[in-house]
Amino acid sequence: MTRVVVTGIGFISPIGSDEKTLTKNLRDGFCGLSPISSYEDPNLEIKFAGQCLDFNEKDYFSIKEAKRMDRVNQLGLVAARKAVKDSNIDLSTLEEDRVGISIATGIGGIETFERECEKAVLKDFSKVSPFFIPMVISNMTSAYVAIDLNIHGNVTCPVTACASSNSAILDGYRSIKDGYNDLVLCGGAEASITRIGMGGFSSMKALSKSKDINRASIPFDLERSGFVMGEGAGVLVLENYDYAKKRNAKIYGEIIGGYFTNDANHITAPEPSGKYAAMAMEKTILGSGYTLDQVDYINAHGTSTPMNDKTETQAIKKAFGDLAKSISISSTKSMTGHLLGASGAIEAIITLMAIKNSFIPPTINYEKEDPECDLDITPNKAKNKKIRIALSNSLGFGGHNVTIGMKGLED
Repeated sequence: MTRVVVTGIGFISPIGSDEKTLTKNLRDGFCGLSPISSYEDPNLEIKFAGQCLDFNEKDYFSIKEAKRMDRVNQLGLVAARKAVKDSNIDLSTLEEDRVGISIATGIGGIETFERECEKAVLKDFSKVSPFFIPMVISNMTSAYVAIDLNIHGNVTCPVTACASSNSAILDGYRSIKDGYNDLVLCGGAEASITRIGMGGFSSMKALSKSKDINRASIPFDLERSGFVMGEGAGVLVLENYDYAKKRNAKIYGEIIGGYFTNDANHITAPEPSGKYAAMAMEKTILGSGYTLDQVDYINAHGTSTPMNDKTETQAIKKAFGDLAKSISISSTKSMTGHLLGASGAIEAIITLMAIKNSFIPPTINYEKEDPECDLDITPNKAKNKKIRIALSNSLGFGGHNVTIGMKGLED
């Protein structure tokens, strides 16, 4: 039986871009939100975002390179480089078509899209950059990684809104499990803290307009009113366990499985009963040969929107029944904001850190109990707990539900 393990991680996030910092901030319940600094628009009511303030493109790219890449490509490529370095893998030792890439995004190069459209309207459409198309199309982060690392296998970019990263991880897992690849770089990148990005989500009343930074991203809280936009990238190196063992690789944990479902209900609203999100969780566990009572932690999608958090709570109850109350749950979006298509990758890495270090990250800034969100959401403070199996949920506009199952390594 083919097993799939994680042998490298690379990420840039609002709460840290290295393992030590990320783990400390998760334990401490650090709030990674900050006043928006990437643009100025007094007419927009949204004041906070989860920004990667420590990321400077000049540290990684020449001026010429940076001008030809959207920020989403820059974040994704750097995360991939870091993941490969962390894995200590020499990619040239693998057959060139046995290495793949599946790096997702929900939005793509929206910063470039905004800038070039404005240029076209204010000046002339002939002034649009010749790099406009490759800078905005969603697959280009995966393509840049392939070019940079000389990878010739299956290179893809699943787009399933805020479930995109989990879709990428599950695609990579299945590709190795089914024998098509020995190693796949999986994850996602997003950089949508722009005027059009924030304006679009604000107009649909999806974003929090809180003026209090500690009451903006408050998943499962009775007063939640919308999510806080985040940015960043996360890439995991998924590898055939036998190959990883042969090269004495460091192993963070094992992907035990996952499952896709779709609500087929509404373009943005979840199916109210949570039936299909529940199905994704249940089939992830049972389809992997484990039992529901072995699940100790769920990293919830937990966006801080009224509908998502209530529906996800119902879905967990539907999937686990009486066991639901005993499972530790948290939404780390309370710390990072919502990274859209990159959220699943960052949260998979967070979940692996929780497994590795035997603790449950908290849902911070929680104050007011919602009777419809009555599970153990680990309010405000991390707690020590040995984790046998953990799930990470990602739910996206369009009804996409993707759950990934993970555990520590056992020979």
